[in-house]
Amino acid sequence: MPDGDLEAHLFVVIGGTGDLMRRKLLPARYHLMKVDHGGNCCHLLAVARDTEMNDRTFRKWAREAIEDAGLLENDEASPWCDECLHYHALGREADVEAYRGLSDRIQAIEKEHNLPGNRVFYLATPPTGLPAVIEGLGEVGLATGPGWTRVVVEKPFGHDLASAQHLNSLLHRYFEEAQVYRIDHYLGKDTVQNLLVFRFANPIFESVWNRERVASVNITVAESDGVGTRGEYYEQSGALRDMVQNHLTQLLALTAMEVPPAFDADAIRDEKAKVLRSVEPISSGDVVFGQYTKGTIDNTEVCAYRDEVGVAPDSSTETFTAIRMQIANWRWEGVPFYLCTGKRLPRRVTRIVINFRCPPLSFFRPFASCKMQPNALVITLQPDEGFDLSFEVKSPGEPFAVQTQRLHFRYPEAFGPLPDAYETLLREIIKGDGTLFVRADETQLAWKLYAPILEERRPVHPYVAGTWGPAEADTLMWSSGMAALTE
Repeated sequence: MPDGDLEAHLFVVIGGTGDLMRRKLLPARYHLMKVDHGGNCCHLLAVARDTEMNDRTFRKWAREAIEDAGLLENDEASPWCDECLHYHALGREADVEAYRGLSDRIQAIEKEHNLPGNRVFYLATPPTGLPAVIEGLGEVGLATGPGWTRVVVEKPFGHDLASAQHLNSLLHRYFEEAQVYRIDHYLGKDTVQNLLVFRFANPIFESVWNRERVASVNITVAESDGVGTRGEYYEQSGALRDMVQNHLTQLLALTAMEVPPAFDADAIRDEKAKVLRSVEPISSGDVVFGQYTKGTIDNTEVCAYRDEVGVAPDSSTETFTAIRMQIANWRWEGVPFYLCTGKRLPRRVTRIVINFRCPPLSFFRPFASCKMQPNALVITLQPDEGFDLSFEVKSPGEPFAVQTQRLHFRYPEAFGPLPDAYETLLREIIKGDGTLFVRADETQLAWKLYAPILEERRPVHPYVAGTWGPAEADTLMWSSGMAALTE
């Protein structure tokens, strides 16, 4: 949809004064308003329990958030904040009566500003609070309205398979599946969306994207940060629930999926679901867990996970996970996929590495200095977004030697700064396009895939902060000829 075509609507954020609202949603909404050139037709209502806050104090809070994001120029946000931002207090109880009050407030804003009744409900609440919010909205009739109604649910979607099934059942009691947008901000990144273009618009790559030419695939999400202020949450989550079950699994599905019959939401999500159904059961020898100890990152000493705020001193929660899996279909049979993620690793990077097979026989064996390296395609999703394709060339002079060189492409060099992932996703929600969002069956298939790992207690190996994880993870990868995480 071109700029300026966003339909008039009311964007309601439940949990409207939280960290997500301040850091991501408000800046994204503000920038959308600037790009759309029609901000006064798109109003935002922040909903929270704080009865001390009102429209005036919330607008001041919002201006500060926009300023902190580096988007404020000459106080140009003030007219938008004063005209289009609203606040409603649910109170501490947040019972059905409180949601009837919210319904009345929504109708009043729509009447005052001549809005058509299109509504987005963004549930920016802790996972434990989701059921009560969904029931509150549904019981007072806010699942439908004069125009379209959409509900957005943040990850994590459930805590395990049973809770995900319950949450889907609760959502479907009040909302149609087409109304539900399960958000995974990784899917809003242009580089992730480009996986579809890269594969299916370039036959040179799609023709070798199979077991005949690919030796292994590695999907890595490395973080240099620790758990920060999220210690209490992370103790209940761990790396598997926090990152693997959602972010890495979505990247796996996009990397391994077949060509969809059409470029639409259901066609693409059908193919992603097929990948998850084809993953073979993960055995105990295919998983390595780790937990960071104290170490040094960027010449700064950092504490161990067990010394973080909110973490038990004897915690066995994993901060690193490496998983080897096999996809049992004709395209990928016999090709190992490695999913790796961890905190307090040397640097922040998200990438997909396609390792191609070596030639069956080296023509250059007589030359001792000609050690062949397999070709590799490295797709970097963040930071320094782009891709590198390695290939072998003869180095000049004598003796005869082969050297690895790379072709590279970088998004910022070609297009300048990329849009924020949340901005992209909010625009798609307003447009009503579910392509970049996770369908109910995908969430349940992912939880089902990892359920045996979650149910079985496994050893958690220590690794020093600032290293690439426990040695056992390197062993897991090298056992199949895969390069270590640092490669």
